[in-house]
Amino acid sequence: MTAESHFRGPGGRPRLRGRAKECALLDDLVAAIGRGESRSLVLRGEAGIGKTALLEYLIAAAPDATVVRAVGVQSDMELAFASLHQLCGPLLHRLQGLPAPQREAMEIVFGLTAGEAPDRFFVGLAVLSLFSEVAEKRPLLCVVDDAQWLDQASALTLAFVARRLLAEPVAIVFAAREPGEELLHVSELVVDGVRNRDARALLNSAVRFKLDERVRDRIIAETRGNPLALLELPRGLTARQLAGGFGLVEAQGLAGRIEESFVRRVETLSDAARCLLLVAAAEPVGDPLLLLAASERLGIAVSAVDAETDGLLAFGERVTFRHPLVRSAVYRTATREQRQQVHLALAEATDRSVDPDRRAWHLATAATGPSEAVAAALEQSASRAQARGGLAAAAAFLHRSVVLSGDPKQRVRRALAAAQASLHAGIYESGLELLALAEASAPDDLQRAQVEWLRGQIAFASSMGSAAPPLLLDAAQRLEGLDPELARETYLDAWGASFFAGRFASAGSLVDVCRAAKSAPRPTGPLRPSDLLLDGLATIVTDGLVAAAPLLRRTAVVFADQASLAQENFRWGWLTTNPCSLVWDEDSWHAISARNLKEARDAGALARLPIDLADWGIFCAWCGDFSGAAAAIAETEAIITATGTYIAPYAQLLLSALRGQSDALPLVESTIRNAETGGQGLSVTWAQWTSAILFNGLGRYDEALAAARRPAEGTPQLQHSWWASIELIEAATHVGRPDLAIGALERVLAATAPADTDYGLGMRARCRALLSEGEDADRLHREAIERLARTRRRPELARAHLLYGEWLRRENRRRDARVQLRAAHDRFASIGMEGFGERARGELLATGEKVRKRTVATRDVLTAQERQVARLAREGLSNPDIGARLFLSPRTVEWHLRNAFMKLGIHSRRELTDVLSSTGSELITA
Repeated sequence: MTAESHFRGPGGRPRLRGRAKECALLDDLVAAIGRGESRSLVLRGEAGIGKTALLEYLIAAAPDATVVRAVGVQSDMELAFASLHQLCGPLLHRLQGLPAPQREAMEIVFGLTAGEAPDRFFVGLAVLSLFSEVAEKRPLLCVVDDAQWLDQASALTLAFVARRLLAEPVAIVFAAREPGEELLHVSELVVDGVRNRDARALLNSAVRFKLDERVRDRIIAETRGNPLALLELPRGLTARQLAGGFGLVEAQGLAGRIEESFVRRVETLSDAARCLLLVAAAEPVGDPLLLLAASERLGIAVSAVDAETDGLLAFGERVTFRHPLVRSAVYRTATREQRQQVHLALAEATDRSVDPDRRAWHLATAATGPSEAVAAALEQSASRAQARGGLAAAAAFLHRSVVLSGDPKQRVRRALAAAQASLHAGIYESGLELLALAEASAPDDLQRAQVEWLRGQIAFASSMGSAAPPLLLDAAQRLEGLDPELARETYLDAWGASFFAGRFASAGSLVDVCRAAKSAPRPTGPLRPSDLLLDGLATIVTDGLVAAAPLLRRTAVVFADQASLAQENFRWGWLTTNPCSLVWDEDSWHAISARNLKEARDAGALARLPIDLADWGIFCAWCGDFSGAAAAIAETEAIITATGTYIAPYAQLLLSALRGQSDALPLVESTIRNAETGGQGLSVTWAQWTSAILFNGLGRYDEALAAARRPAEGTPQLQHSWWASIELIEAATHVGRPDLAIGALERVLAATAPADTDYGLGMRARCRALLSEGEDADRLHREAIERLARTRRRPELARAHLLYGEWLRRENRRRDARVQLRAAHDRFASIGMEGFGERARGELLATGEKVRKRTVATRDVLTAQERQVARLAREGLSNPDIGARLFLSPRTVEWHLRNAFMKLGIHSRRELTDVLSSTGSELITA
């Protein structure tokens, strides 16, 4: 839209014709950031509808704001963070104000320093903090045009920032024809065509002769009030040509029609002018010096054709097109040979030491056939892109290198590398296509095995369902004679995939994987920690816990040892806590889980953090540190919201069950429904087991028994069967089904037979007590309490007091029963186990004791986000540290903290310790 579409509004301020509503909304946006509020908005509309003009209006309406802008370029989409460089380049002088890890991530992304590739969402957090830092002095307005052509890394980063803005004077406004999935959750304004009166005024400004009214109305109807169409399509057409409306223009959709109007204008230019436009269209940065250098190589004098291209191309600090459709029209209508010639000139003009990646991309586009030299250059570009965290760009460079590979062996190697890059970037369909290409290119035996391994990895990463186990098992078996160490690692991957798939893994079941792993060649050198882990996990399934226990204990000690190799810990993550739970070793579980979480945080490994946080949240909940569990859950939700990943709500299910909140049932039902659809047997088992805990707490024993039976009778070698059996015994004894309780007790006795910890022996005694009588029952109840009192398992200790008190009341020992029930009730109250607390209260009332109901807890006063921020502040974390944990800016953290202070009636962080109930837990890991 040109200046002709403007008019003077009240007070002489420039307004856009027909855009009163849109301009008013943008004015409100500017006013909001002036008040210290945040806004994010997507302007969506077809080509030429006026989105760019609205962005220009917005910039003009914000003279008191710092403005940064970027434009997506179609040919730049494969270059990682290309658009982010445009947007953040002017702000890099403020990097010193960021926390060190975030500053270092930005420096790596912008090529200022070298280092390990940062996670792309960690980069998003750094950009959020940078925007907040810049906005400290004056509001910040970020304007992104043609967002449909943003490179993926930039699009994901900016969408992340837009979703996390809350209390900063920052606005991000995108303009896009069709926004990508990244922007689906950002507020949207659909920009439609202008109404008839304004449309007629625009058309009259472009057509200098009188139009027949019916022709004029047809043109307005066909353009649907699209301003650029009204201004551009009639340009250059005679009255005779316009007599039939737009009938002479090929019907290609409105964007195509507008583009055709530019094509007609380009066709009237000289060959040299058209070639200059093509160079500008192929060069996405808009660097005038690069354009001049490439043009000289093509024999074009820019000064000689400047007048011809003046209406379509503008030279300034950056070379820009009058409208993006000019670029696409020029590039689309050029022949393949013309494009190749121009890209070759741009490659030759690009300094290989300054911008080797764009040079390689131009060379690749200019290539007329396979070229090993260009393919090798693309591989190097992929390495650099990966080092900057541009995983999607690395995959794109490698994909192109596969196409240009002349050597079949190199093609297979590069296809496998490209598939692995696609896996890490989350581009699963592309990864599978590359694996099919590798498979069709005569791979050797090792490469065939790697194809299967990558297929299994993609299947597990994309769904954690039943498709992955058979693929990983097959890959491991293929690798046995080719790479024994990799084979054993792949068996561990297969074990993890089968563990998640559970009963849905019909092929590649846990038994299949463990039998194959046991028969695989043994390591010839010293056993690695991963070898011990595989041996222990395989042995428990094939030979039982008694045979596996020594291996599992040794494995737990190795991974809990702070001197063990960090790489091994990091590689196997959540798998390393399984041996601990299998041998009832809560100390090692605590040490390993805390270490896994710290290492994942330090590395910014957001793809892994949700699993590590789930493990930590489960441990906290089971130890009665509900505040710590809620913190892990909130952090997990922040990451899931930021990254769009999914993990079943394991920690939330356990926490809700222990709290005794009946509103957890919809979560149980939705988890089971999603898990059955995705083939995730572990999620189903977990949801059933935790619902049994919930029903036992609520005293709904029939439902608890029904919920516990299937997981209890599942894979008897694994911990979920034992945990569910414990719930089944409690429920069955309350409903008079000792036959079912006896079978479950046999499983618990087998599971605790090799146990040498107070936790395992305490749970064994508690279960035996429920099926014993007289002095045996009394002795076992007391043993359970004594042993569990020496553990971290505060909820299990409280339940042991409850069960003993219930037994004592049934034995008519009311005075003794009150002591145990009071101890149980007080413990449940201090932990926050409301369901079990009410059960204990009912038992106390039955003994004649008067018991007061609990009051509303502080956690019910604050929102979940306020509670989380306040808790971390109480632990001494600074606002930037809290923001890093929760993916918030420091300013938003301060906003939540102020709200929490107001609700709690306090004025400083020091007072948080007094008003927030402390569990006395020592579990928290910073």
